Parts: sequence; structure tokens; C-alpha cells
Amino acid sequence: MSVRIEDLLHSLPMENRDKLLLLYEHLFEISPDGFLFVDPEGRIVYINPAYCYQLDVKRSDAIGRPVTEVVKNTALIARMENRDFTVERNVLWETLPGQFKTKEPYVIVTRCVVPDKDGNIIGAIGQVKFIKETLKLADALNSMSDELKFYKEELNRLGCDHYTFERILGNSLELCRIKAVARKAAQNDFTVLLTGETGTGKEVFAHAIHYASARRNHPFVRINCAAIPHELFESELFGYFEGAFTGARKGGKKGKIELANGGTLFLDEIGDMPLSMQVKLLRVLQEREIEILGGEQTLPIDIRVIAATNKDLPQEISQGRFREDLYYRLNVISLDIPPLRHRKSDIQIFIDHFLREINQQYQTAAYFSKEAVRALENYPWPGNVRELKNAVERAYTMADGGVIQETHLPPHIVTRISCCPSSGPQTLAYAVQAVEKTFIQKALWQYHYNIKQTADHLGIHRSTLYNKMDHYGIKREPG
Repeated sequence: MSVRIEDLLHSLPMENRDKLLLLYEHLFEISPDGFLFVDPEGRIVYINPAYCYQLDVKRSDAIGRPVTEVVKNTALIARMENRDFTVERNVLWETLPGQFKTKEPYVIVTRCVVPDKDGNIIGAIGQVKFIKETLKLADALNSMSDELKFYKEELNRLGCDHYTFERILGNSLELCRIKAVARKAAQNDFTVLLTGETGTGKEVFAHAIHYASARRNHPFVRINCAAIPHELFESELFGYFEGAFTGARKGGKKGKIELANGGTLFLDEIGDMPLSMQVKLLRVLQEREIEILGGEQTLPIDIRVIAATNKDLPQEISQGRFREDLYYRLNVISLDIPPLRHRKSDIQIFIDHFLREINQQYQTAAYFSKEAVRALENYPWPGNVRELKNAVERAYTMADGGVIQETHLPPHIVTRISCCPSSGPQTLAYAVQAVEKTFIQKALWQYHYNIKQTADHLGIHRSTLYNKMDHYGIKREPG
């Protein structure tokens, strides 16, 4: 049975009550978190040193002033006016520019309105956790468990990248339809399978679903199935106890599934998961429990699984590389993210967004010419949004922050434009060579000028590719 502070105070002699109040006041004074108390009229009656420091105000100047003059984006007044007595815990709150000394973009806020026994409001309380201060404290620890490391990264990511459906760029009909389905998926815990080409934004959708769901205050753990060696996959996913195998870390290690407990496990590139692990993942989805390597007991887990792939899983199933039963387990809610070439009306939105970010970062006013925008809109974008962002950054660099013309665009885009049929006479041989040159440049760009991968993609030998590059005057390095 919990003991209320007021009951404890009434049970103590007056001298002890004063001592207890001093202890509570000292607790607020030494806390690195910001504390603020306001009266029913919204005037500040207490503010602790940590909050004064961050706001760069003197306590003597703050006491007695309306809280809106000191904390301009406070929510305490609105909550008192609405008689909202619910307690908001650990809410990510966006700050105003220059609001805090440490230039925190976000803080974590807990606040509540306080009523007396008769339901009359006697004031409101706010507590603010400063993310950068929290991370400094984490960095000061000499030894940190995997779980604590993960939560530190999670906290930092929350402060820097707050994923919502509203921040997913694009208003084409195709994208709006996908977002509508994704919003519905966020209302339940069913497994989601995200499909689409590389660079279409599958991970962005996974984040948005998680943060719109009831699991938003729990971990979002990503694992790239294509980047983990097969022999390490099981230990990465399930974790292990000390001594489970030769070379196992002292104290063991928690697996990604256990770290995601209560939250969302995002399995990126699920099409590259080894068949041996597909069986184990299927059991996790069916039984909702895991067995840690080196252990004898199972551990119940509560996770929501979102998987993503750019592969054609039905085709992978037909070729024996993916389990059909796992596919049906994952494919409860299917979202196929359309490629950029199928939603060309969104290209201008992405161009404006990327260039606006660059201009803000470097304090410039660069802009694309109409011809350059038209060229970008007519390009098929095999690398989708990721490729478009790279093209915008490259063009900005070549234009030195001024007007971005067609000539500043990446070579393979410019070449594609120049190879379009013109009004002048052209022979068939010229047209064939123009198409071949464009095709080679496009492949080189797609594979980041890796000659072996490009040659394999084109189905020719590396020496043949070199000869064709020399023939067409294509540089062997991007630029």
C-alpha cells in the first residue's frame, strides 16, 4: 500500500515535517532535470537551478512572473484551463529556437495539473529532462551494458529524427493510398511486410507505423538481414549467455529480439535471411518466445514485427530461397511502396525539400532552373529517393550555391537528355550508340562506379566495359 506525502506529513511532528520538506526541496535543487511549479493563475512559484540555467534566467526574476513569459511554449496553462488532470509522462517536446543554452532540439517533459481534495486546481507541475545532459551522463559511465547502449542511441535518435506520417514527403495518389493503409496498420499489432525497390523509403514507413502505434514509447530495433554473416545471425537475433560458445563475451549478450521486447522489431532485407534462421523466426512468430543460446529456458517476448524487402518473395519461394509458411506469417498487412518514376508529381516536392535543407545548412539561396527540374522529372530514378537526394547534393556542389542548371546535374542524367531524339538527322548507328552510352552511364552510377558489379549487371566482361567507356569518353571515376 502506497503512502501519500500529505498523510505522512500530518503524521509527523511539526519539526520533522519541516525537515522532510527541506529534504524534498533539496532534491529539486540538486536535480539535473528542470522543475517548475505554477499557481492556479499561471504564475511561477518555484523553479529549480537546472531549469534557470538552461533558460538563462535568474530565479529571482522568474518567481512571480506568468509562466508564459519565461517558458513561451508551455502547455501547463492550457491543461489547467481544460481541467486536464491526466499525467503526461516522458513526452517528446519540440523546443523553440534558442530556448535553451544547450540548443536542445527536443526535451522530454512530464507534467500534470494538481487538484485538492475538492477538485479545485491548486497549481501545475512540469519536469523537463534535457537529452544532451542525459547523454553526457551516459558517456561518463566506464562500463555500459548492451541494453543501456541501445537506449542511449534510441534517446538520441528520438531527439534528432521524429518520424511521423506527416513527415513522409509526397502527395501523389499512389503514396496517399499507401499512407492510409499504413495508418490503419499502426492501430494494431499485426505483422507488416513492406516491399518496394531500393531507396523508396521502406524504413521511413516502418518508423512511422511504430511511432503512430501504442508501442511508440518502447524500442524500435532494426536489424539488417543482408549485413549479418550467417554464422552470427542466431546470436545477433537471440543473444547468448556467457560460455555459450567459444569466444562468447563475458556476461553474455542480449539479442535484438529481447532488446525490442515491448516495441517493434524491424527486419530489413528479410529476403536475405538464411533459410536456417527463417525456421527459427517462424517459431518466434508462432510461439511468441525465444530461447537464448546457452540457456535452457524460454523467454516470453512481446514484439510487433515489421519486415521489408526489395526482392520478389513469391519468386524466391519458387526457387527454394524463402519459406512459404514464413511468407504468409509476415504478409498479414502488405504495403508495396511505389517507385519514384510512378509518382513523378512528388519529384518537385523532394527537390524543394532537399535543396531547402542544404540552403539552411550553408546559408545560401540556390535554386534549380526550370530546365534542370524538367530533366530531373523526366529521369526514371532507378535508385529512387536516395538517388534523387544524391543528385540534388551533387548539383548544388557543382553550381557553387547559385542557379543550378542542367549542366550541373550528374553526367548520366545530362547524357540521357542529350541522347533524346533531336530535330536533326540521325543514323540508326548513332541512335544505338547513344542508347548504349546512356545505359552504361546509368549502370555505373547505380553501382557507384564499381567496374565488376557494373560489368556483371550489363552481362559483359570487365575489359569490354573498359573499352566501351574509353570509346564513349566516360570517366572511370564519378565527377
